[in-house]
Amino acid sequence: MSTEPAGISIRKLGLAFGDNEVLKDISLDIAPGEFFAFLGPSGSGKTTLLRAVAGFGPRPSGEILIGGQNVVDMPPWERNLGMVFQSYALWPHMTVRKNVAFGLEERRLPAREIAGRVEKALELVGLTKLAERRPSQLSGGQQQRVAIARTIVIEPKVLLLDEPLSNLDANLRIQMRRDIRALQQRLQLTTIFVTHDQEEANTTSDRMAVLNDGRLQQVGTPMELYDNPANLFVARFLGTANILQGSIVEEDSRKVFVSDSGVTFPMDIEGQGQRSIVFRPQNARIHCGKVTGDDAHIALPGIIMHTEFLGSIVRYGVKVGNETLLLDLPHIQGEGLINEGTEVTVLVARERILALAG
Repeated sequence: MSTEPAGISIRKLGLAFGDNEVLKDISLDIAPGEFFAFLGPSGSGKTTLLRAVAGFGPRPSGEILIGGQNVVDMPPWERNLGMVFQSYALWPHMTVRKNVAFGLEERRLPAREIAGRVEKALELVGLTKLAERRPSQLSGGQQQRVAIARTIVIEPKVLLLDEPLSNLDANLRIQMRRDIRALQQRLQLTTIFVTHDQEEANTTSDRMAVLNDGRLQQVGTPMELYDNPANLFVARFLGTANILQGSIVEEDSRKVFVSDSGVTFPMDIEGQGQRSIVFRPQNARIHCGKVTGDDAHIALPGIIMHTEFLGSIVRYGVKVGNETLLLDLPHIQGEGLINEGTEVTVLVARERILALAG
């Protein structure tokens, strides 16, 4: 594919359906050739944002610049974007080859050029040998490949993927997300991928935007957002987290965090007042019996309340005061579980504790 990838800049974008404001002051930048995910729960506005980029739906306020050109007032067919929908929307009476060629034929390109571009697109998605089959003769994953081939054959500036894997079973989703990522890297095509599945976003995207209630919560790489969430919503949405709400107070000339249930964390943190502290289950460890904390760890006495064997890890629920903390330990073959009711000490790495407002 010969089209140069285009960067995208979204500036102060807003959109409403009547009195229902679904996008609220969205601003972000997507680099040329970047694989970028819009991630969020149902109703967060991620699909509406994608459709606004594509030109579907009401005219939004603000700007959408694609390759430096503001396309807000431009109809979809003039934006040169390719969109793969959640439903593959293939023509059932056409062969794979005819489905892929359809967009080029509508553009009235020469037959020889159509044939060459279709062949190349089919080769890219590994469907050359299935070119004469109809959609009903294909698996779900193969139909998805046809939809992608039909989109990339028109050589769009940007590829838009609206939850394209949601109709596939779990194992096929894993393979397809690898294939989509590999294809995107080969083509160096700017791609926006909409999903509610954080694992899909983590494993495919260079960066992602987390949305909730029509607002942009945070933008960054998957690792940046997981390790340093900007707020409690991002911390909760991206994986499992221990979140304790409370206050920073002075005690014996030092700052400590006291949870609403009375659990105390000696914290080296500025300010006072309401805070929440956050740490991931893998950023703490369990010591059977009583030990004291040190410069690197906060020690909290607790009792094992429940265990979950998850294959590569064992997740323990430990009651500390009136809080139940989740801790993940690697499972090592031959090692048993810590029994429920065992008195333990939870050692939380100080540098892994985040203090967030709220």
